[in-house]
Amino acid sequence: MTAEAPILVVEDEPKLAALLRDYLVNEGYEVKCLDNGLDVVPAVAVFNPRLILLDLMLPGRDGLEVCRELRTFSAVPVIMITARVEEIDRLLGLDLGADDYICKPFSPREVVARVKAILRRGALLEALPTPRLVIDEERYCAQFGGIALDLTPVELRLLKTLANTPGRVFSRDQLLDRLYFDHRVVTDRTVDSHIRNLRRKLEHACPGQDPIRSIYGVGYKLEL
Repeated sequence: MTAEAPILVVEDEPKLAALLRDYLVNEGYEVKCLDNGLDVVPAVAVFNPRLILLDLMLPGRDGLEVCRELRTFSAVPVIMITARVEEIDRLLGLDLGADDYICKPFSPREVVARVKAILRRGALLEALPTPRLVIDEERYCAQFGGIALDLTPVELRLLKTLANTPGRVFSRDQLLDRLYFDHRVVTDRTVDSHIRNLRRKLEHACPGQDPIRSIYGVGYKLEL
């Protein structure tokens, strides 16, 4: 197997880092080793690693801080390695976005098995078709064709309403009931204005694609 990108081993114990490197190289992976937490983020930007084995206790910057920053810009899988066995550390590491957690002492074969499992899982996810439309209600954001949409709160509610039941035709009155919660007085033509703006933003994200269909005399539906 030829790795498309290296596995990054971040460990300040030279013998342990060399041991992990040797086992991973023996399995066909390219490996790069670091021994300082300050070097991790710049290295990720340069090498775009497939996976990171990240020690918790590092000089310069500890693994939890590094993992926290990584998750602000990268989804690279992270396996945290530590001598700490307290439950709070394990939970904190996973809450920060670590994909797995291995406590010292460990078997290098177990580490390799975990690496293979995570990379295999990632490959399966990549093989799945990517949804054209993704709506995150908690973060109040949406993507169409992988492109972020700059939507107003009303536009997001409108899109979410249509997307909840693709193919269903909503009348203007039905949409209005779901768009405004403060009982303001608006006309049903307000929906048309929001639909126009929403279509423009969808078209900007994916030129030539308009999933919103107008049903004359009835209303609108979403077809994905």
